[in-house]
Amino acid sequence: MSDKKILTTPISSSDLEDINVGDVIYLTGYLVTCRDVAHRRLIEEKRELPVDINGLAIFHAGPIIRPLDNDKYEMVSIGPTTSMRMEKFEKEFIEQTGVKLIVGKGGMGAGTQEGCEKYKALHVVYPAGCAVRAATQVEEIVDAQWKDLGMPETLWVCKVKEFGPLIVSIDTHGRNLFEEKKVIYNQRKEQVYEEICQHVKFIK
Repeated sequence: MSDKKILTTPISSSDLEDINVGDVIYLTGYLVTCRDVAHRRLIEEKRELPVDINGLAIFHAGPIIRPLDNDKYEMVSIGPTTSMRMEKFEKEFIEQTGVKLIVGKGGMGAGTQEGCEKYKALHVVYPAGCAVRAATQVEEIVDAQWKDLGMPETLWVCKVKEFGPLIVSIDTHGRNLFEEKKVIYNQRKEQVYEEICQHVKFIK
């Protein structure tokens, strides 16, 4: 019997209670691509999102889409965008939308960490370099909003099945995996630096 942790939308706060940084999870349900401009429209321009993402997941991603007949679309490639680009918006974004899962690349900062703890959401990392594989986990693109923004910034509403693996980088308990690891790695860096300097004094 598989012990794979799968979150299914709509996600509730209670669904996230037993998930911690470093856990690997998967998503089934609805995933909406949403990055820089959509965040800016909501937070800075006070424009309501045309998609209700309460209890759903967003993906910091600019996908490649192939148009089909009858206003349908096919996902070709969907790789994560660097999440830190959305850092200044994310806490307020979580509060206003009720989003429960934020998928992206790399870590996020203190604002997102506070938002995830206070409003009960997760930030998770999709492995970089796997954009074509990620596209195979999109069963259907069911809607597209704000198409005036162009393909990368459009809100593509995707139906996904066991989308992942997703590595939890920020949980609902106030932990931030990337920030915790930075402390450890910086300590190791100083130790290695001191050791190297003993052998290469001529550089100094």
